Amino acid sequence: MTSMLCISRHTPSGNALAREALDTVLAAAAYEQDIKLLFMDDGVWQLLKGQQPSHINQKDITKNLSALPIFGVEEVYVHEPSLQSRGISRDSLSLNNVQLLTNEQTQALIASQQHILSF
Repeated sequence: MTSMLCISRHTPSGNALAREALDTVLAAAAYEQDIKLLFMDDGVWQLLKGQQPSHINQKDITKNLSALPIFGVEEVYVHEPSLQSRGISRDSLSLNNVQLLTNEQTQALIASQQHILSF
């Protein structure tokens, strides 16, 4: 089976890239593809608890995030230096089943994949 990694690098609002990344991961998982998800750079903002995107006329991606395990997406990673540089703690994340990765671990994960999707 082909291994794929989707890297989500954008904030949950302001454009459709965060939603498109999640939709892509869920669609691939629905077709039983081996897909992993990595949040890094500004993408880590997607994982914050208590977001209220309706205040800025945006859709909430929380339901999409909570559907990841239902669709069998079990490998969800967060680039820990991205969290640290933005002052976000692990306790602030809406997903509990994420693995924090160092720079070296992130590079190894990316290098091990056959296909990379970057949003």
